Amino acid sequence: MTAALSIQDLEVVFDGFRALKGVSFEVQPGESFGLVGESGSGKSTILRAIAGLVPVHAGAISVNGAPLRERRNKAFYRSVQMVFQDPYGSLHPRQTVDRLLLEPLAIHGVKNSEARILSALDEVGLGSGFRFRYAHQLSGGQRQRVAIARALILEPSILLLDEPTSALDASVQAEVLNLLEQVRRDRNLTFLMVSHDLAVITHMCERLIVMQNGEEVEQLASSELAAKNVAADYTRNLLRASAGFSRT
Repeated sequence: MTAALSIQDLEVVFDGFRALKGVSFEVQPGESFGLVGESGSGKSTILRAIAGLVPVHAGAISVNGAPLRERRNKAFYRSVQMVFQDPYGSLHPRQTVDRLLLEPLAIHGVKNSEARILSALDEVGLGSGFRFRYAHQLSGGQRQRVAIARALILEPSILLLDEPTSALDASVQAEVLNLLEQVRRDRNLTFLMVSHDLAVITHMCERLIVMQNGEEVEQLASSELAAKNVAADYTRNLLRASAGFSRT
């Protein structure tokens, strides 16, 4: 089976600082794969490198078996979309929800835009009543649902999720995570998900990589993490510090 995402010996350098140091992993079609670690460990940099938001110093990235060029094209953004951490910063404050969802459709020349917009709003649990509201008229959870709808509206096969619930209240986090899981099952999507919350990753992902200082510490199944069957002391320390796990 061809991997949905293949990362080989990926290196990213910022002003002489090696943010990623030869990271490698593969994500299979329909799989939800997690990246965990402390702030500055390089996990979000991986997503940004895939999306073409930061330059790659060395290594290779492939999507569905096709190596990515330095400059991402429209076909890439039809198949790969990203949901950012902050729903307050990722939506243009002077655009209505309708305009926010219409823009990617217009860029890619997609017809039947009105039907697509209404379907996307229904899929994320908002409905047509939110279509002409502005971002400041929405709660944090509603804004993130709009961001998810915008990512889904081009019908991608892969979603890059950068801490998609960390800016939300705990009760709203659970609702958004359940929405994402439902969407993944319904659409058979592939997820690459970043989170500092180990409980979120074990709930959402089948496998994961633990990152530290731009390097892979270990790769394991989420069931192994939940059972604390880990090899690295760093991972054990993360488990002890996680509110979702006992501190013994």
